[in-house]
Amino acid sequence: MIERLQELAASRMCRFLIVGSGAALLLLVLTYGLARLGVPPFPGSVLAYAVAFCCAYLAQRGWTFGGSHAHARALPRYFVLQAGCAIFSGVVSHIAVARFGMAPLPMAVATTIAASAASYVVSSVWVFPLGDRER
Repeated sequence: MIERLQELAASRMCRFLIVGSGAALLLLVLTYGLARLGVPPFPGSVLAYAVAFCCAYLAQRGWTFGGSHAHARALPRYFVLQAGCAIFSGVVSHIAVARFGMAPLPMAVATTIAASAASYVVSSVWVFPLGDRER
């Protein structure tokens, strides 16, 4: 049992999910908190994403992928991905509220799920691909 847990902790996928879940939780809490403070959905979600971005990049590159991807290549890609996801999260939250009349918590959950899924897929295949290591 302990060996299996150690194997899971050593798995890139598991580390990615842990960091991603932490970033998603941070995004959820910040998006919800800002909405409860009266910040409009779009700017609130974008601000929340910016904070989660900084934490997630450092953890993904450093822990998940072992710090082996060159910042010169990974950081710009991560930035492009997360800028797109930030805008996407703003659009999702705006539509959730304006079109579907969602309250802050369901809006934050929908925003978090949509942005997290997009981020996971693109990070895996473009930002931190297996064969792309520092040379």
